[in-house]
Amino acid sequence: MSVSQKRPSSGSPGLSESDGLRAKLLFAIEGIDLSACVADAEAIAKINPHRHEMALIDRMVWHNAGYTQGIGLKHVRHDEFWVRGHFPGKPLYPGVLMVESAAQVACFLYNSRHPRPQLAVFMRLDDTAFRRAVEPGDDLYILCKEEKYSLRRFVTAAQGIVGGQIAFETRITGMSIAPGEVGEK
Repeated sequence: MSVSQKRPSSGSPGLSESDGLRAKLLFAIEGIDLSACVADAEAIAKINPHRHEMALIDRMVWHNAGYTQGIGLKHVRHDEFWVRGHFPGKPLYPGVLMVESAAQVACFLYNSRHPRPQLAVFMRLDDTAFRRAVEPGDDLYILCKEEKYSLRRFVTAAQGIVGGQIAFETRITGMSIAPGEVGEK
């Protein structure tokens, strides 16, 4: 069975899992409506500190009740700041931005559990691998699954899925560095 991007009758993208992909995903996505929106860019901005061209999540598609698992969406656009130079004639979404997109989904999940959103930063990345190019026009679905959590620190496994294939995977360690106001611009 092949993995394919399909268009449900609603006109929004879905992801069909093959047995091979299902075995490799961080968690089962069967039954999750990937066209859903549990938080749009404005709602994400109330939780995450990222602004302007560094706000790399278009919407949160889904999260579980405890905010320990979630799926975010990054629609890779043709007009983004990196397209012109990475690379001329063949734009590819930079791997560092793929990982940053995943860190922002992880930050959303982490901060959603706090009474006041925290400024959380990378501490380390482990087991990072890039498996597929991501190009303008692609929808990058980012799966995040908490591995460890405390009030000041978190470890999250993350995967990016494009066109029914794993584009990247990583393990992100983040830490709250200051109790700043996230909503400030």
